[in-house]
Amino acid sequence: MRRGAFTFAPLGPVLTPYEAALFREGDPWGFIIFQRNCENPEQLRRLTGDLRMAVGWHAPVLIDQEGGRVQRMRAPHWSEWMPPLDQVEAFEDRGKAARAMYLRGVLIGVELVAHGVDVNCAPSCDIAYADTHPFLRNRCYGTDAETVTSMARACGEGHMDAGCLTVLKHAPGHGRAVVDSHKNLPRIDVDLAELEETDFAPFRALADFGMAMTAHIVVPQIDPNVPVTQSPAGVAYLRDRLGLTGLLMSDDISMNALAGDVVTRGEAALAAGCDLVLHCNGDAREMGSIAQSLGKMSLEAAKRADVALAARRTTRDIDIVALEAEFDALIQGA
Repeated sequence: MRRGAFTFAPLGPVLTPYEAALFREGDPWGFIIFQRNCENPEQLRRLTGDLRMAVGWHAPVLIDQEGGRVQRMRAPHWSEWMPPLDQVEAFEDRGKAARAMYLRGVLIGVELVAHGVDVNCAPSCDIAYADTHPFLRNRCYGTDAETVTSMARACGEGHMDAGCLTVLKHAPGHGRAVVDSHKNLPRIDVDLAELEETDFAPFRALADFGMAMTAHIVVPQIDPNVPVTQSPAGVAYLRDRLGLTGLLMSDDISMNALAGDVVTRGEAALAAGCDLVLHCNGDAREMGSIAQSLGKMSLEAAKRADVALAARRTTRDIDIVALEAEFDALIQGA
């Protein structure tokens, strides 16, 4: 079924009657939640249930539960995780590092699913460089393509085994950005051949995960003026050259890397070939305008969305206590 070509975020920990009516009418494909929406386990389960009740189906509920600065469910009610790069770099043995990342993926996924959250916007497949902007650097999984690919694969498989879907980000690779795309538009002035061997390689290797998020960055040899999110050439590159043929969503269109109002930003992303857009600030007025202007997903986008959601794995029996003990032993050993 064709849903709205957007994912919306409620403003607070309780779904208001106005928001419920807005979501019922606009019919977003899914929802994304933030720390402002997460007070305690009972409240969060109620919220995710109310969001789905508003649209009348088991809509996906997304979150950014990466670890470090970017995790929305936090102590004392939920687990705290070190930044991904810090965890990976704690290990000399890459095999142990990958096992720890897999266990981390399972444990995070189990905790999310238990609260009605079934999609994590992770792993970040960007490569960390010495000058990567601090907003992103320790959210990465390594400083070279091989490490990022193996660690992101391990984390993603852990999520999937826990019954939680993944979203690769930020395609085709945000790691060389030296400005924060929440505030400014990064420009990656690096030869395309070099990028294909480095920054872009993890996305090509992990395209089978089925969902990816575009980066608000300009790559001049792909499109000299327009960020990948809004560039037909950029989106075509992601699909045709990197193999990201599954569901493709924009990064948050509230971010100031993009010009114009949110409707203009969202329309440009869909026109470029994104299947849907993320809108994350919880502004009901903006969400109403987006729903009215952007309308339903295309037929092809709806098919890709159905395939992506059908990839949910049946959660196998997971001995959480044993996995936590194994994870803790690995971290302490590192």
